[in-house]
Amino acid sequence: MAEKKIRVTVWNEYRHERNVPEVAEIYPKGIHGCIAEFLSECGDLEIRTATLDEPDNGIPDEVLDNTDVLIWWGHIAHAEVADDRVEYIKNRVYNGGMGFIGCHSAHHSKPFREIVGATGNLSWGDEMHEIMWNMKPSHPIAAGIPDHFHLDMEELYAEPFYIPNPDDIVFGSWYESGHIFRAGCTFTRGVGKIFYFQPGHETRKSFYNPYVRQIIKNAVHWTAPNDFGYEIKNEAPRVDSVVEE
Repeated sequence: MAEKKIRVTVWNEYRHERNVPEVAEIYPKGIHGCIAEFLSECGDLEIRTATLDEPDNGIPDEVLDNTDVLIWWGHIAHAEVADDRVEYIKNRVYNGGMGFIGCHSAHHSKPFREIVGATGNLSWGDEMHEIMWNMKPSHPIAAGIPDHFHLDMEELYAEPFYIPNPDDIVFGSWYESGHIFRAGCTFTRGVGKIFYFQPGHETRKSFYNPYVRQIIKNAVHWTAPNDFGYEIKNEAPRVDSVVEE
């Protein structure tokens, strides 16, 4: 019997790549295309892409029902994601065990904020040199990652970061300005697992970094639902009779 594959949907609002030549040059197939391409190196993944301007924002019920892990990249069009799609995503995470990976500006996306229950606000600034520190090398998402690695330039994301206390802080960032940031955090909600990962500004090449790619591959495998689809049954147990003492 063939091994069941993890079904991954890579979602991207896909606006910068169509409107900004600099971004189109870096990501000619879109950020979603770049992520899907390196994930295809994993033989146990089944990958599809989806974008904001497709019908139902690219994520109708039938797509989400057949997604084990949803990867999300958004920036300038968070508000254009339909509320019913956000609620369906939240339900799939909480009750269906679908994994959710938010990349970079997804900290302000409607799905991430709704799932973790916080604003996701943070401090931010100009692009600068970043060192990513491996804070929890025993975590599965950190497998194969050294104690630190460099990103030549990335958009500054810094504390305070308004999120609930993470289950684990797997990666932390230090910038040449002295700012720090919880750059790789995990959460659990219901039966779903969530990973937020900071790199991925559209004008930088972070998604080409081999360690960034390995972390996302690891995160896909970690966030995948147990048994690929275990669901909570929101029904009270039936009581056929009451025994009186």
